This record gives sequence, structure tokens and C-alpha cells, in this order.
Amino acid sequence: MLTLPRFGLVLLTIALVVVLALVALAIATQIRARAIGAQSPKIGELTDVGGYRLNALHVPAGPEADLPPIVFIHGASGNLRDQAGAFLEPLRGRAELLFVDRPGHGYSERGGPANDTPEGQANAVARLMERKGIERAIIVGHSFGGAITASFGVLHPDKVQGLVFLAAATHPWPGGVDWYYHLASAPVIGPVFCHTVALHAGMMRIEAATDHVFAPNPRPQTYLENTGPALVLRPSAFGSNAKDVAGLHAYVTAFAPRYREIARPTVIITGDADEIVLEEIHSKGLARDIAGSELVWIEGLGHKPDYIVTEIVIAALEKIAGQEPDLQAMARLAEPRLAASRVQPAGAAPSLQAGQ
Repeated sequence: MLTLPRFGLVLLTIALVVVLALVALAIATQIRARAIGAQSPKIGELTDVGGYRLNALHVPAGPEADLPPIVFIHGASGNLRDQAGAFLEPLRGRAELLFVDRPGHGYSERGGPANDTPEGQANAVARLMERKGIERAIIVGHSFGGAITASFGVLHPDKVQGLVFLAAATHPWPGGVDWYYHLASAPVIGPVFCHTVALHAGMMRIEAATDHVFAPNPRPQTYLENTGPALVLRPSAFGSNAKDVAGLHAYVTAFAPRYREIARPTVIITGDADEIVLEEIHSKGLARDIAGSELVWIEGLGHKPDYIVTEIVIAALEKIAGQEPDLQAMARLAEPRLAASRVQPAGAAPSLQAGQ
């Protein structure tokens, strides 16, 4: 039997080993975080929006532009490279484009507690538009960015030419989100987790996780290289992302009834094979709540319409601008291609389980 002094020495030794292990993990995290930043350096420009700075890639319209300005809002675990990778080249010259790193993501600063909610982030984007001289725009939101886009439509209708929702997460859903979002956003233990374990665990799963986000559609071969999803694993970004996701259910529960106030042209693009958000709740909920909106429902489409049916998203922008593409016909034409390219990636926990 251990005597009390001996037992105390054992506890002290264990505590010392744990502390040393955490310090080693923290040092390794900082080294890997710098490497991730070097692999995906900042693109765009930092702009003060009221005491903190947002990073955005602002691309001017060409002389023959045929579309109004467009603002792109990325989803959870993302950064502006995600939407720019899908739309920058296809739309270059056709419109003034603004790709935004949401507060605390990519290279944007987090700002105050107001930015823990989609409402606060919508207000931040509105201020950024003012700084960039954009009076009105089509607002495009993917996934978590859909909650921000819907909030923007309610809170800043004067700045909205139209809204496009891509596999949006916008309504209360049964269940919750993965446990690590709550852990990473908790006081005290959250920062410890973000600075020690999160990055290393995330890097082990990033291939499978991004496959899962695209499933059942194939992930583009250069997606990881071009869009820098590992940027979210850096400690500050991981904590910001966790706060966003952990608070989403409560936020949309309170705010979703206001979507009925939206009166701007709206297109909602979703698929019946989304493994991240439950389209029956979110996209159909938007179509129900926003009078005059058009729901484009595509069989075989997963969570990434921005990459998988880019041409339909661009046609939706054209429709809001006054052109007359047949989005429903385009959806039917895309479905055989999606069925033929269907893949079954290895299982991985999704980045946002809004309705699974």
C-alpha cells in the first residue's frame, strides 16, 4: 500500500508528465500551424470594419459585365478560397466579386462576441460592402454561410439584389453537432484543446473528412491544395469555427421565423444526397418561408453544389439578374452525370451535422 507522501509523489509525477505532454503538443501545434499558413498564404486584403479587420478578395467587374456585384459567404470550417476556387474564373469579368473570410476564419480577425452569431457576421459583411463601395449585391451563402445569408436578407434588404442558397443550414434540426465543437468552444478547456490536440487529430482525418463533405460526388483532385481547408485547424480559427457551429441551433431556432420578411429574388439549390445538412428541413424550409423563391432540387447531389453543379449556380445568378435560364431543366440534365460519377468514400465525421 502506498503511503500518503508516496501517493502524492506519484500524482505530482503524473501531473508533470501531462503538463510536459501538453507543452510538447502546443509547440508542435504552432509549428504545424505556421506550415499550414505557408502552404495557403493570405490572398485578398484586410479591411477595418469597426475595430477589427476582415480579409476579402475583391475582384472588379470587366468592361462587359452582365451581372450585378456578387458577395460569397463560405460555410463552416472554410475560408474564402473555397468559394473562389469554384467561382472566380467562371465569373471573372462578368461581375464585381467579393469573396470573404468570415470573422475568425482564414485571415480575418474575429472581432467581438457579436460575431459568434450569424447576425453579427451578416452585419460585418454589410460593413465590408460599405467599405468596398458595393451598394447592392447578390449574396451567395454555402452551408453555414446560408444562415448568414438569410440573416443578411432580413437585416440588410437595401443591400440585397438577390439571394442564392447552396446546401444551406438555416433551420432548427433534430439532434445536435459533433462533440468536439462543444469541447473546443468551452471556457478554459476549449483553448487548451485547440492549442494541443485539435490540429493533429484534424490533419489525420482531413482527406476522409473532405471526401465526406463532397459525398456522394467526387472531390476534385486539387481541392485540398487549392482551397486550404487545413487553415481551420489553426488554434484561433478552430475555436472560432467551434463557437459558430455550437451556437447555430439556438440561433436559427430564434431567428428562422424572420425569414418570412425576405422579399428579394431567391434561389435555393440543394441535393437529395447531402450527408452534412438535412435538405428536407433546411432547403425546403427556406422555400416555404421565402415567398416567391425557387427551389432547385437535384437528385444525386451532395453538399457541394458550388463545385459539382457550378453551371446551375451561375445560371441562378443570371436569373436573379433578369435573364431567363431554365434552372429546373438544367437540374434534370445534370442528374444522369451525377449518378454516373457517384462515389462511396470511407466514413468520416462531417464538419457540420445539421440534421443527421
